[in-house]
Amino acid sequence: MNRYHRVVMIGLLWTGQVGADAGPGEKQFRELYKELVETNTTLSVGSCTLAAERMATRLKAAGFETENLNLFAAPDHPLEGGLVAIFPAKNATRKPMLLLAHLDVVEAKREDWVRDPFTLIEENGNFYARGALDDKAQAAIWVDTLVRLRQEKFQPRRTIKLALTCGEETSGALDGAQWLSTNKRELIDAEFALNEGAGGELDAEGQRVAMEIQAGEKMSQNFQLEVTNPGGHSSRPQKDNAIYHLAGALKRIEPYEFPAQFTDGNRAYFLGMAKIEARKSHRDIAAAMNKLVSDPADFAAIAKVSNQNSTWNATLRTTCVATMLSAGHATNALPQRARANINCRIFPGVAQEAVRAKLEELVADREVRVTTLETRGPSSPPPPLTRAIMEPIEKLTAQFYHEVPVLPILQPGATDGQFLNAVGIPTYGFEPIFLGADLGNIHGLNEYVSVDSLLKGREFLYQLVKIYAQQH
Repeated sequence: MNRYHRVVMIGLLWTGQVGADAGPGEKQFRELYKELVETNTTLSVGSCTLAAERMATRLKAAGFETENLNLFAAPDHPLEGGLVAIFPAKNATRKPMLLLAHLDVVEAKREDWVRDPFTLIEENGNFYARGALDDKAQAAIWVDTLVRLRQEKFQPRRTIKLALTCGEETSGALDGAQWLSTNKRELIDAEFALNEGAGGELDAEGQRVAMEIQAGEKMSQNFQLEVTNPGGHSSRPQKDNAIYHLAGALKRIEPYEFPAQFTDGNRAYFLGMAKIEARKSHRDIAAAMNKLVSDPADFAAIAKVSNQNSTWNATLRTTCVATMLSAGHATNALPQRARANINCRIFPGVAQEAVRAKLEELVADREVRVTTLETRGPSSPPPPLTRAIMEPIEKLTAQFYHEVPVLPILQPGATDGQFLNAVGIPTYGFEPIFLGADLGNIHGLNEYVSVDSLLKGREFLYQLVKIYAQQH
């Protein structure tokens, strides 16, 4: 047995039989999770600062010294604060590791939801609430993991850091991960970080398909289409109408597909998914996946795969879609202004200006101005998928979920990992909670997560942190 496998076995023995239950301290975790979920952290009326303070209180009660609990907030954003907690190694032999999660959540209106979005409700085998999954599930697991390690008097070979931040969900808000990367880089310095971004995938029948780890991500960028016009009285319509100009521009953008592109991450994903599809007797899909990897110019194979699944399509290319509209100023007046927001998820290495120029080309109307709105963050290189990162995930996945394969994936969305990757902290999106095609309705109505999957994911991540913390 080599040194690595001894570390894995020790990690498994520390907590008993792997996958047998949700691990000890489930009641403690449920209470922590409920408190965090029910602390409103929307940008409009909530407070990430309060949520961070409550998590710091729990860590202090577990024995963390005050000097290792770093609450922070920018003076001009007092409600968008966060927490960096330190679990120090007495005789560190490796650089620290960082656990990252965001505290803020997407807005939710009570009148639209079946249940109160800011009350954690367990029903039908699921937890329902805004943030039940994105991203308070992982934030709660990280805090709970540090509490458990402290209660056990665990002695890591590397310092474990935890960063709970705000602003991930809203362009234009203060982003805590970006702020730390710029202003407190030394506080979060680490050999690598674990973050949200990828996890377990279920098929349409609810069967486990794959465990995924994020190997790079696309960048979110908003562009604005705007038409201005002198307007006039609605009783005298004119052909030159701001709304019609805008509508025509949107219809010209709608059918366009950016060209397919490849990274090590999405190549590895499609090679692995081809094997899964072949086992399901979807041989035509499997063949197309193998073809597009071996020949990126095989447009028929690319079209077959991208038309099957919106996630597969998003993993292959830059995507742009209209997300918001605003036009007119009165019901009895010709519109003086019409605007649309186009949200693009830009493939790694593609310049923002190239995307803006393509949108302008597609619009083909001098009355429609295409501008780049505030840039959320930098385009960042994919982190290296080393064996030191991958092997523990593969081993634990085999223990918890038997024959479920582990696949790298290029994340179609964007996370705070972009800020850490950009400053030289390789950041891996990994949250071993299984989701179907609806992604647990994150960002939408009635967000939910399977209770069983959440509790098993808690135990998986706890054991994974212990293994990484003991690596030589």
